[in-house]
Amino acid sequence: MIGLDRVIGPDKLSEEQIVDGRRDELAAALARLRGRIAAACAAAGRDTAEVRLLPVTKTFPADDVALLADLGVLDAAEARDSEAAAKVAQVAALRPAVGVRWHMVGRLQRNKSRSVARWAVQVQSVDSVRLVEALDRAARAAREAGQRHAALGVLVQASLDGDPARGGCPLLQLEALADRVAAAPQLRLEGVMGVAPLGVDPRAAFTRLGATAQRLRRSHPGAVELSAGMSGDLEQAIACGSTCVRVGTALLGTRPLTSRGAYPTA
Repeated sequence: MIGLDRVIGPDKLSEEQIVDGRRDELAAALARLRGRIAAACAAAGRDTAEVRLLPVTKTFPADDVALLADLGVLDAAEARDSEAAAKVAQVAALRPAVGVRWHMVGRLQRNKSRSVARWAVQVQSVDSVRLVEALDRAARAAREAGQRHAALGVLVQASLDGDPARGGCPLLQLEALADRVAAAPQLRLEGVMGVAPLGVDPRAAFTRLGATAQRLRRSHPGAVELSAGMSGDLEQAIACGSTCVRVGTALLGTRPLTSRGAYPTA
C-alpha cells in the first residue's frame, strides 16, 4: 500500500489531499480484507457475520483510527499501553461523537493494569492468575472513579508454541485460568486468544486452539469468542473457528509516517 505522499511528495499535496488519499487507501484495503474474510467463511461453510475484523493500529496515528471509524470500523486494538493511552484521547478529540471500542492485544505487565482498565473494553492477552488479579483490582478502581461503567472483557491467551517470550498460558492450564477470570467480580470471561507459532503451517495450531475453546465453552457458555488469525493466516484461522481476526499490515500497510500523531502536511 503506497500513499500519494510517497509518490508525489508531501510538499506537493495539500493536507486535504493527503487525508483523502489515505481514506481511499484504507477503504480499498478494507474491501480486500472483507473479501478475504467472506471467501474464507464460504469455504468453511460459515456465515460472514460470525467473524469480526479487529484492526491492530499500533504504530499508526490516531488519524487512521478516525478514518476507519468514518468507514464504519469501530473497533481498534493496541499492543502497548504507553502508545494506546494517548491515542485513545486523540481519537476521542478527533471523533467526539463516535464511540471507538479499544482492545488490548499485546503482552501486558501488571503495573499497566490500572491504565489499561481506563480505556480498554477488552484485554485479549491474559495469561496468568496474577494478571487476572491485577486487572480485577484495576477495573474496580476505574469503576469507582467513574472511568468505566462495565466489567472488563477478557480473553485468556493460549500458548501454542510453548515460547514464554511470546506470552500465553499452557493449554493444559487454560481452563483453570478461565475459571479464575470467571470468578473475578470486575472481569467478564469472553473467550480465548492465540497466536500461531512462527515458521510453521498455522492450521495445526489453530485446530488445537479451536478444540480448546470448544472444551472451555462447555463450562463457560458465554466464552464464545475465539481470537485467532492475522494478516497472513486469517483464512486458516477462520477454517478452524476463529470469530475475530486481528489485522494490521493487510489493512494499514507499512506506510512510513513523519509523525505518529498526524499525517504530513505541506
